[in-house]
Amino acid sequence: MDWSNFEFQNPGFLWLLTVIPLLAVWYFFMRKKDTAVLRVSSVKGFNSKGSFLPKLKPVLYLFRLLALAFLLIALARPRNVSVSTKIKANRGIDIVMAIDVSASMLAKDLQPNRLEALKVVATNFVNRRPNDRIGIVVYAGESFTQTPITSDKGIIKRTIADIKWGQLEGGTAIGMGLGSAVNRLKESEAKSKVIILLTDGVNNSGFVDPKTATELAKELNIKVYTIGIGTNGMADFPYSKDPRTGKLQFRKQQVEIDEELLQFIASETQGQYFRATDNTKLQDIYDEIDTLEKTKIEEFKYYNFQEKYRFLIFIAVGLLLLEYLLRNTLFRSFI
Repeated sequence: MDWSNFEFQNPGFLWLLTVIPLLAVWYFFMRKKDTAVLRVSSVKGFNSKGSFLPKLKPVLYLFRLLALAFLLIALARPRNVSVSTKIKANRGIDIVMAIDVSASMLAKDLQPNRLEALKVVATNFVNRRPNDRIGIVVYAGESFTQTPITSDKGIIKRTIADIKWGQLEGGTAIGMGLGSAVNRLKESEAKSKVIILLTDGVNNSGFVDPKTATELAKELNIKVYTIGIGTNGMADFPYSKDPRTGKLQFRKQQVEIDEELLQFIASETQGQYFRATDNTKLQDIYDEIDTLEKTKIEEFKYYNFQEKYRFLIFIAVGLLLLEYLLRNTLFRSFI
């Protein structure tokens, strides 16, 4: 028996078991009155042999006490309880992460650079969203869907790991990145649709106006969280490749982020704007978005009860029948 799943439905009846020892004590003092006694002046004229049966007669009372104990335990309704749990996400969220992959994302104000820091944080975010579908859009001078919205978190994490600079033409087309993300979500039937738009620069290319893309997101009830990534002041930016080694060369440049545009996009779509100036702040931002956009979970528990009281009743009835039969057969001849 698995005692971890064992319980009494009516445990209050178990207090009545304290009566059993009291009845046993009472019988101990009253046992002589339970048997009739014939007084004679002498038994020398009786030729009788001793018998052990009279000494066993208290067993009859013991059967009654045991029967009473089993009946009291049966009243407490002992049973095994097995619980099965089913979890249902009753409010799914579809999320598209629109990620800037322009050359400036290689700036070293975050460690080891902005893009690699983002990939770590984004992967952690995906791990905490087991019940949601997620898609990836990347953009620079143009944009494209890296992975459509899917519930396969393995695909999403591999996509994030494979993101690298140089996939697209140079520039920062925020409007096209947002437009591609909106396009991914326009056919979504999820109750909540979210875009996480990250950039480290100013909209300077592309043929989609960011404000037009914002209006489309607003009409489709898509909430946009915008993140400006980059320190305040100067940072090491790549500016060329060493012709001999092929390695990128860096120099100090002023960090420029169009915070006004990002704040406008977030405000118009009921989202929020965040500024990530270092690795810790970037992680905190994704943690906050994870908290703000929680999928509602319903947990259904199914209980299966296996009643054990019937067997105890059978034992009690059996003991009472045995006591009755012995009292009227084997012990009947005693005075």
